[in-house]
Formats: sequence, C-alpha cells, structure tokens
Amino acid sequence: MTFTVSRRPATLAALVVCGSLVLTACGSSGDSTAASGPATASAVTVAGVTVNRDAALHDALPASVKKSGKVRVATDIPYPPFEMYVAEGKSEMTGLDYDLGQALGAKLGVKFEFQAQKFDGIVPAIQAGKYDAAISAITDNKEREQVVDFVTYSTSGTGIMVAKGNPDKIVTLDDLCGEKAAVQTGTNQQKLLAKHQDACKAAGKPAIDVQAFPKDSDAQLALRSGKVAADVLTKPAAGWTAKTADNGTAFELVDDPAATGGYNASPNGIAISKSLPELTDAVQKALQQLIDDGSLVKIYDTYGVSSIAVTKAVKNGAVD
Repeated sequence: MTFTVSRRPATLAALVVCGSLVLTACGSSGDSTAASGPATASAVTVAGVTVNRDAALHDALPASVKKSGKVRVATDIPYPPFEMYVAEGKSEMTGLDYDLGQALGAKLGVKFEFQAQKFDGIVPAIQAGKYDAAISAITDNKEREQVVDFVTYSTSGTGIMVAKGNPDKIVTLDDLCGEKAAVQTGTNQQKLLAKHQDACKAAGKPAIDVQAFPKDSDAQLALRSGKVAADVLTKPAAGWTAKTADNGTAFELVDDPAATGGYNASPNGIAISKSLPELTDAVQKALQQLIDDGSLVKIYDTYGVSSIAVTKAVKNGAVD
C-alpha cells in the first residue's frame, strides 16, 4: 500500500536559537540524524513547563520500551514550527513536535529519541519496525490508520497573517472580499480563496483580489510593502512567522473565533506502531494530562500557535 504526502512542504528557514528545552543538551551530539530526549528524572522542564513523571503510566508501557528506556521517534526535519534544528549545521532538534515529545517522555519516564526521516518514508519505516512512533505534523487519515495508530495532538488548517496592528481590520475570510490577498501558487490556500469567491458574491461584496506568488517569502514581502492586506498560508507557519519575523514586530496572526485551528483544519496525529498498543494507550493518557493541566497550550504558545492545540487526546480520530 502506498501513501501520499498530505502536509505541505515547509517554506520557512529552520534557524532558531537554543533555549526552549531546559534539560536537553545544546552542544553537538556527534550524530547528524538523532537527538535524544530528557533523562528519566521525576520532573523535567520543557519550553518553560515542568512535567512530572507518572509512575502508573510508565508501568503500563510495553516491556520493550521499559527495557530500552526509550521510544524511537521519526520526524521529517525541517518543517517549522513543528521541527527545526537549533542552529544551522547543528544536529540538535527543537520545535513544537520535538518539545511535545520531550514532555511526553518526561511524563512516561522514558526518552523520546528523535531521528530524521524523509516524510514519505515515515509510515513504512514504522511498519518495518525501525521506529516505534513518529511526531511530524502527520495528518491523521483513514488510509494511514489502516497501518498505524494515531493520537491526535493538534488540528491545523489555513490561517491569515496581516501586518502588525492589522490596519485593514481583517478577522475572517469574508473580510478579504474586496481586498488584495497574497498566497503561494499551487497551494490549498489558493484553492480556498478561489472557492470563497462565491461567498463574497453571495454577500454582495467584491471578489478577493488574489495575488499568487511562487514562494510564500514573496507573499510576505508583498505584505511587508503594503501591496496586499493579508498573506494566506498554513496557520502554524503563519503563527511562527508572526512570532519570529523582525522579533515579532512585522506581522500578526489573525484568529477567527469560528476557525480556531484554521480553515479546513485537519487533525495531526502522533503515529504509533500497531504492534505497540500499550504505547498508544500510554501516550494518549499522557497527552490528556498535558492538556488538562494546561501544559500543551503553553508549549504550543512558545511557537505562536496555541490555537491549534486539541482539547482531547483522541485515538484514531480521522474525519475522512
């Protein structure tokens, strides 16, 4: 069985500073493809959040994981803000997915050991037993659920990024009617704007003046120069860009209360081998604890995307 890639390739630079992971090393590990998780201490600080080990969840882990003390995790890097290297030319990882893995590892009392893997090879590698799991902004869909199990940890779709201060008062897609909106050519976001033209017409408003660019960096430049009112891109990328561009002074992310995860949002899941059902159950319970105590939102807020955090850890929650 073959699988198609359903997340869009990253268009942002993957250069960030070390500091979000307090108890992980910032020096070179000597391995260009792997970065280990935190030690199995009773409490670990991740992205400013203290996570306590749950002995009962540790005891419920598969015997193989308890014996090795680690969960082997695949990730496709870079794909900001989900996974990035702490600095160019370094092997240490950071990002939303990486931080989440360290928090889950701390909760379960084992290491979540991340290794770089090309995206289209992740699911086959789990099936082959090379990895126990993957955390890599993978869309949970019915096709993939046939061969791996998922625990949903975020929902993400299309977002709207505007100039700092939101001078054109853009809040929803409807507010783009009659405005110039930048978008990358050939993306789902371009299709979304094309589809929304009917809604503009039905509301008696002018059409969206869609300005398509080869790269999102070109769309960002158009927004910077005031040539467009908004840049329409994936919400996680929009949140990260708004947080990091010019130290957060250039752009801001619009949050439509009717689409907190973004427009046409789909679930992202932690993929886990079907041969390790105890691991799936433990991860689901550990994630729910991080949700309930507010840790998940705090970790996501580090990357400017707290709105994509889920309120319930669901097993195999694909909607298609």
